[in-house]
Amino acid sequence: MRKIIAAINMTMDGICDHTAGIPDEEIHQHYTELLGQGGAILYGRITYELMEFWPTLLENPSEEKSMNDFATAIDRIPKIVFSRTIKNVEWQSATLAKRALKDEVLTLQQQPGKDILVGSRSLIIQLIKLGLIDELQLCIHPMVEGGGMALFENINDRIIFKLIKTKTFNNGAIILYYQPRKE
Repeated sequence: MRKIIAAINMTMDGICDHTAGIPDEEIHQHYTELLGQGGAILYGRITYELMEFWPTLLENPSEEKSMNDFATAIDRIPKIVFSRTIKNVEWQSATLAKRALKDEVLTLQQQPGKDILVGSRSLIIQLIKLGLIDELQLCIHPMVEGGGMALFENINDRIIFKLIKTKTFNNGAIILYYQPRKE
């Protein structure tokens, strides 16, 4: 069965806005490798629209190889977009979800292939509430943003996680890999 892996960047004060954080070559390389290990990535509308920036680097490459490599990886991985307002997607490797989130995820888990990644705050919150996250990867950047969207907003139930490993980056960011404890 395929795992559902939620991966997101956040600041020390829990803000996970996509403009917060300190992306550098090493972090881009990490996420490029993660995308290569995934069979698909799930996005909500807002994050999907933010990610539509990356194909522009395929047409007009950056001077930073790590950004170009990430652009290639994000372009290749199949994207499933959950939206009530988008009627079609332009990105060739993207499709709109045809079922509700829970049904789509349960179906994907049963199919053969690589693990499913989740890259949107809203979907991560919903999947945590549904108990469908198998692994949570929090990349915590060494900064306080001071405002923005908090990752764990609107989660009212206690959920206990088990730390399974860590990864430290040269810029001081750290990824904490957690599995929810099944009680």
